[in-house]
This record gives sequence, C-alpha cells and structure tokens, in this order.
Amino acid sequence: MKRRIVVTGLGAINAIGHNVAETWESLVNGKSGIALITRFDPTEFNSKIAAEIKNYDPLEYFEKKQIKKIDPYTQFCIIAAREAMTDAAFDSFDPERFGVILGSGIGGMLTFENEVRKLVEKGPRRISPFFIPKMITNIAAAHLSIEHNLKGVNFNTVTACASANHAIGSALRAIQYGDADIILTGGCEAAVTPMAVGGFCAMKALSTNNDDPVRSSRPFDAMRDGFVMGEGAGVLVFEELEHARARGARIYCEVAGFGATADAYHITAPVESGEGGARAMNMALKDAGVEPAEVNYINAHGTSTPLNDKTETASIKTVFGEYAHSVLISSTKSMTGHTLGAAAAIEAIACIKAIQTGVVHPTINYEHPDPECDLNYVPNKAIEKTVRTAISNSLGFGGHNAVVCLRAFE
Repeated sequence: MKRRIVVTGLGAINAIGHNVAETWESLVNGKSGIALITRFDPTEFNSKIAAEIKNYDPLEYFEKKQIKKIDPYTQFCIIAAREAMTDAAFDSFDPERFGVILGSGIGGMLTFENEVRKLVEKGPRRISPFFIPKMITNIAAAHLSIEHNLKGVNFNTVTACASANHAIGSALRAIQYGDADIILTGGCEAAVTPMAVGGFCAMKALSTNNDDPVRSSRPFDAMRDGFVMGEGAGVLVFEELEHARARGARIYCEVAGFGATADAYHITAPVESGEGGARAMNMALKDAGVEPAEVNYINAHGTSTPLNDKTETASIKTVFGEYAHSVLISSTKSMTGHTLGAAAAIEAIACIKAIQTGVVHPTINYEHPDPECDLNYVPNKAIEKTVRTAISNSLGFGGHNAVVCLRAFE
C-alpha cells in the first residue's frame, strides 16, 4: 500500500500578498497585482507590465550582509519556507528524514545579468565570488536545508512553467517510497528582469496591454494577448500521514495523485489537441484513485495566451467529457501574473485554500466569451462551493505537462 501524504504547512509571497492569508484574501476578492514595471526602465520594451511583489524590503527579512549572497529568487523562497515551517509547528524532527525538493524555471536571473554587465564593462576580475552560488537554480533548496537543518533528499527540478508541479510530484513519490517522512516542496522565481522580459517580448509571448495593466492578464477571454510576468514563491510542507498524526499536526488536505507527460511536439507551443495535458490529468486521477466526476475544481494553467488557453480547454474536455461544463475552473495567474517556476506551488496553495474554505477564487478580466474556451472559468467573482477534490495543471515550454491531485483529508 502507498504511504499517504498530507499537507501540514503553507507559505507564500507574490504580487498580491506577502503571506498565505494576504494572498488568499486577494484571490477571493479578485485583486490584481499587475502594474507598470518598476524594477527597471521598461520604456523600450513592448511589454511594460509585470506582477512585481509590492513594498518588498529584503532588510525586513535578512541581514544586509546576507542579502549580498542571495538572489531575489532565493530570498522569496526562504521567506515562504519560513512561513510554511512556522505554520507546520514542529516541536522537533529527524533532520535525516526531512528533505527539500523545489522547482525554479530560471533561478538567479538578476544575478546573472548583473555579473555579465560587470564582465563586459569592467572585465573578469570584477565578477563577484558569489556569482555562481547566487545564480545556480538549485541553491534555494540548499539554503532551506542549511537554515532549517534538513539533511534528507535535496534537489531542484527545472521544467519551465511546470517546475513546481514536478517538484511537488517528486516530493510525493519520495515520501511514498519511504525516502523521507517530511519534505519542503514548491517553487520560486524572480525573473522580472530586463533579459527575461526582453526574451519573452522577443517571442511575442507577453501581453502588451500596457495602458490597462490590471486587465492585461485575461485567461480564457477572447481578447487575451499574452501572459504577464510575475515573481514570488510558494512552499508547502508534505508529511507522511502517520508521522503527522503522531505529532498532532493540523492537516490541510491529502496529496492524492500526480501525473506527468510530454507533448513531444514543439519547443514552446502546446500540441493543439491538448492530448499531452489530457494524459497528465488522467494519470494524476488514476494515481489518486479518483473518477473525473469526483473533481470539484480545476486550477488551470490558464496563462492568458491564445494557444495555451484553448489547448488547455480542449484537454479538460477530453478528460471530463460533458462534465467539463459543470466543473469549476479558475486561473490564479489572472491576478498573480505568471510566476513561471513558482506558479504551480502558489496554485496548489489556492487549491488547498479552496478545499479548506469552500470558496473558489475567480478568473478576473473575463469579459468576452471565446467559442473555443466555453467552460465555467468562475468569471470575475468568487463562488462558494464545497471542494472535496481538486487538480492543478501546469504546462511548461518544451511540452512538459505536470498535474497534481489534492483532496480533502478523511
């Protein structure tokens, strides 16, 4: 029999909240975190908007000396992990049975850009000795292990926008197979930088609705014109059920299943039939022992790009058939922007809060129906609904599909 895994701690920081409570309140109230970019001068960029974390001062969380050694993507991860660890309320644990598995699509992009600038302008001797350990994509997981004395399995997944869901699935499997009893998992990203924004602009992937930022991310709407960059982190504490029970932990929900596939089609575009995403959803449901009709809520990948949204809609119809028109679907990215490697973690938290509170947050800015996107995307206003089973979809560049199934704990 599989070991059962439950969630006992949550932590988040993003454009609509510095913690889980603020994030959830903003989601339920349909508050957008998207505005004109302030991290750099966006004048020459086609897309001048992003979902930046507001009023963020690293000195509130870190000593000045420490800030020089950690990229913002790692800072965000540490902050979310501290909240998750506090939320889980451990009196003690076996460090060798406590691991960290995180996702990040890009890692220390700001550090990379800053150090390249030094190389070009001042020569190689001016490159910081902290360049490599600040930039590499696995370093956030290393920092969490050091700060919390976690000596178990420790690694990072890199699958673009699906990174955090692959991390979550890997954490599920590691505990199921007995490699750990507890794992900090999730994702982090801080890619609102000139090169990252410029790169996505060059691909014509970003919204250019610069005159109306809060309405620029409009998943499934007929007028959608691209995604909006976001930043942040989401961290969850996964724990083996009996371990959690033995210490009297508060249990949010059960992590029931995981599925992952590849489109084998294109480096950026999803296969138009959505068959890769459909197979991942079916795998997650089969792994969880759940029938499609038992799913109450789908947190969609929902990027607000023309291709993704119609393809994901097709995937959902393939899996759920006629029931696809009854299940509630919403896109967190309509408010948080697309946080890339952190997205699935923040969206898993949104699923868990839906299960816990009986409220499904809306997809904001849904104003113009698209005949190719004709499902119930919870437009503009939250809905009260008992959620027993939810799935969270992530579909990354390269055709990486990862789906997590979460259900109420019984």
